[in-house]
Amino acid sequence: MDNNIEKRLQGLRDRLTYLLDIFPGKHKDSATLLEEKLSAYTAHANSGEPDNLYRELANLEDLFAYVESRLEDEVTPMDRVRIVRHPQHICLRDILENVYDNFTEVGGQDEHSLDPSMLIARAVVTRRRGKKIYTQSVMVIGQEKGHGAEFRNGGSVKPWGNAKALQYMSVAETEGIPIHCYIFTPGSYPIEDYPGAAQQIARNIYHMAGLRVPVVAVISEGGSGGAEAINLADKRLMFSHGYYSVISPEGAAAIEGNLKAGRRATPELIESCAQNLKITAADNLKFGYIDRIVPEPPLGARPWHYDFCRSLRQEILRATDEVVISTRSMPLFRGLTLSRHRNPEANLDNLHIRWGLSTAAKKRLVERRQQKFLRFSRQAAHDKRPFLTKQAAAFYDWFSKPWVSFKYDFYRKHQRQIKTLMEEINNEWEMLKNRLLAPWHSLTRKLPGRVDSKARELTALSTWTDDGRRRKWNYISPRYKIDRAITCPNSASYGCPDLWGPDLFAEFAGVCSHCGYHFPMEPEWYVKNIFDKGSTFEFNNEIEAGNPLDFPYFSERIAKAQEKTGAKSGCMTFEARIDNIKMVVAMLMGTFRGGSVGAAEGYKFVEAASRAQKNRMPFLSYVHGTAGIRIQEGTHGLIQMPRCTVAVRRYIESGGLYMVLYDTNSFAGPVASFLGCSPYQFAVRSSNIGFAGPGVIRETTGTNIPPKYHRSYRALSRGHIQAIWDRRQIRANLKQALLTIGGRNLYYR
Repeated sequence: MDNNIEKRLQGLRDRLTYLLDIFPGKHKDSATLLEEKLSAYTAHANSGEPDNLYRELANLEDLFAYVESRLEDEVTPMDRVRIVRHPQHICLRDILENVYDNFTEVGGQDEHSLDPSMLIARAVVTRRRGKKIYTQSVMVIGQEKGHGAEFRNGGSVKPWGNAKALQYMSVAETEGIPIHCYIFTPGSYPIEDYPGAAQQIARNIYHMAGLRVPVVAVISEGGSGGAEAINLADKRLMFSHGYYSVISPEGAAAIEGNLKAGRRATPELIESCAQNLKITAADNLKFGYIDRIVPEPPLGARPWHYDFCRSLRQEILRATDEVVISTRSMPLFRGLTLSRHRNPEANLDNLHIRWGLSTAAKKRLVERRQQKFLRFSRQAAHDKRPFLTKQAAAFYDWFSKPWVSFKYDFYRKHQRQIKTLMEEINNEWEMLKNRLLAPWHSLTRKLPGRVDSKARELTALSTWTDDGRRRKWNYISPRYKIDRAITCPNSASYGCPDLWGPDLFAEFAGVCSHCGYHFPMEPEWYVKNIFDKGSTFEFNNEIEAGNPLDFPYFSERIAKAQEKTGAKSGCMTFEARIDNIKMVVAMLMGTFRGGSVGAAEGYKFVEAASRAQKNRMPFLSYVHGTAGIRIQEGTHGLIQMPRCTVAVRRYIESGGLYMVLYDTNSFAGPVASFLGCSPYQFAVRSSNIGFAGPGVIRETTGTNIPPKYHRSYRALSRGHIQAIWDRRQIRANLKQALLTIGGRNLYYR
């Protein structure tokens, strides 16, 4: 047997192994047929009978292709998950070698210079226009799972890998070259050491919302927050066998099956969750979360599928060209050029488009990207506001915009200038008056019987004044009726005495009087005790959480949560005052499905940020508790990470003050996006903050985290939050923050 036949036979063996791996326990007849034919041919080739070996081998290869093509129609969503996870599936390094004309990998191979899971390369593409050749540069960023799989960590990027990706996004922006992101990750590695998994993903998403260069993302395996770290793009493509999901099917099965540590979900439950989560390329194209599907060969692309690499190159060039062309200001020429590029028969290697952008085009690019993400998932929320209410709100926005602009940008601006001028004149007058009257004051101080006011103040007896700090609570937790002693969780460490229920949950506000441990309190406690009495005004409360994927039995769970809490979603948005200072508040309520965020919660959050921006108010996100993104809503929930972050960035860049206050338990997607991107983050004492809970970390990494790994003081030590507050001092601390920090367009001071 010559080397060429042996090489082709090894390829067929690999294809058979691949088929058995992605269809475990299924299609046994097809697998048995291929295995028998392959064994028979191998025995024939080794017997020394060379007659027609090449013809028989070609027939055998055609049989493999036929079986793969036939099985393609029977691929399930979970089969697609196994396809993109398989070691034989095409990976980023294969794409760099076969799609781009040349590349140089940036960084080293160890964790101290570059997380091996995150591959960054400077690549070039050669194109023609007539007889002239052009070389265009791009920055390629993506997760790598193969080619050194033993140190790639399965594509799970550690925080410093995402930090390195952010650094080279900034480099690409400085150099004015497009960014191509390739997503091959089951999710980020949940490490909370500096810079922190959640905090770094939040930084990446926030920064990508404002990148002034074209960004194209290609999704193969898009797992949760790890995918979103490099996925906020102008164009999002997806492999036909890829998946894009809020959680892995195994993770969803563990939650749905309510499995305890050490127990595994059944294959049937995992298959069902993969089906119900709507994770495929066709599902995400239907929802509008991707722009185009890149067709793969039957059963997925592998490194030897060179035709696929050629088609992928065309799709990447087409997407980048479309982003650049869409920023042009001439609609006629833009439409003609786009129609030419969208022709599937066009060879884009011979249609060169300059990828550089003018200053005005960069602004249009960022605005189009942000508006695109703000439009996502609105259809997935149940907006039950009456038609007239919606029209009245739209009319009010239309009418109030010029009035607010006049009030704040013209009248208040000049009012402050006049006030500043009058203060300067008054200061000068006081200084002049003191100089003119200095001789008279010197003479009167020497008269007999004259007592200096400072001396009188120092020698007088002090008197008690009630400065308002000894206040009573406007709202008392219903748990004050617990007529028994309660043991503090820190009693073993600090010797805390037992606390009497009526005292603990009433006068003590749920705070241990000995060690300061904070027991969880209801959302109502904060609404009625932190803000001025009677000042809260809730808006958009008609927007309800729903079941956009028709996930089995989930509508009943939502209805039960609504009945239990009296709320229609896990987010409450309202206007309130603190010492007459107006502000907009978005509160994630841990009492409603753990404070998980879905399409309705994201909708309300975006509207709250927009309201704060229009009315020039501070914006507070109070996190009573959040368990992360609502997995039963699939990508409808996951898309809230970039969507809400875009809303926050637009608010901050307009000159607003955005603050976040964490309480109880705050984890996963919201912390890794629109909460973690705030420049001012605080936490209530005894709260927990992190990217993944202890159970998830144990399941994904196989390690047990130390006690109190997610405590707020650890988040403070790594710079995630800026301070830890006592619950009883939240009102005073918020007022102090409002008077000392803020944006340039806040006029309440």
